[in-house]
Amino acid sequence: MVAWMLCGVLLAAVVGLALRLWLLHRQMDALGASFQAHLALDTNTLLTVSTGDRHLRGLAVVLNQELRGLREERRRLQQGDQELKAAITNISHDLRTPLTSLCGYLDLLEQQDTSPTVRRYLTILRERTDALRTLTEELFRYSVITATLPQLTCAPVNLTDSLTTSLAAFYGPLTQRGITPELHLPDTPVYAHADPTALRRVFGNILNNAVKYSDGDLQVTLTADGAVTFSNHASGLDQVQTERLFDRFYTVETARSSTGLGLSIAKLLTEEMGGVITATYEDGQLHIRVTFPQEM
Repeated sequence: MVAWMLCGVLLAAVVGLALRLWLLHRQMDALGASFQAHLALDTNTLLTVSTGDRHLRGLAVVLNQELRGLREERRRLQQGDQELKAAITNISHDLRTPLTSLCGYLDLLEQQDTSPTVRRYLTILRERTDALRTLTEELFRYSVITATLPQLTCAPVNLTDSLTTSLAAFYGPLTQRGITPELHLPDTPVYAHADPTALRRVFGNILNNAVKYSDGDLQVTLTADGAVTFSNHASGLDQVQTERLFDRFYTVETARSSTGLGLSIAKLLTEEMGGVITATYEDGQLHIRVTFPQEM
């Protein structure tokens, strides 16, 4: 009889311990899920636990301390990013007025009778001034886009038409570089859910990158599932540089008239439309692939 009672007590103790462990595991899982959710959201709320276990409550205290530190760091980074964007906007805006005046005086000088040497110097000044004006405008557009993203209106868009229109707009620059693009399209039009204006800017920025860095070729392929791939040989690139192409202000060659913002803007707009843009480098070729959500 005593043995049966001892077995009953032990069984009850084991069941109680198992139940306590099960509840503790559930509370730990809930705490972990809550921590992940708090990391993803910009909220001031803290983690709470509905248990009297001092170890679990102590863990919640430690996690809340980490959350406070992460929030403070996030605010600091956001403030720094906003200050940088504001500084870029102000600087590029302030440069516009003197650049406009400089271009005006250059126009007047070019109308005068000058010696071949002066004419050559004026040509160099014109090239440098135009490059500076292009960089200033690019900086200004980037700061405006990132500071207040435009309200995108996504709707079914004919990718085939948008792609061919963008290529036609770059006919002059491509021809000047001796590039004859090879276009591969499906037999039937392909549609995607995107903003038409933002889509053209994405294609335009990618094509502008090809004009600057291609070795003289360009292949553009559109597949039936809505993926667009721009491929060209780029001997000045490598895999490490390719991984940084979408970084802000990164340029392969700093001497060229580029801020390195074109592909960064393309990435920003693509992701804002729910799409994905990637860059890979294989056998001396750069491949930039863009996909957008299919027509809804």
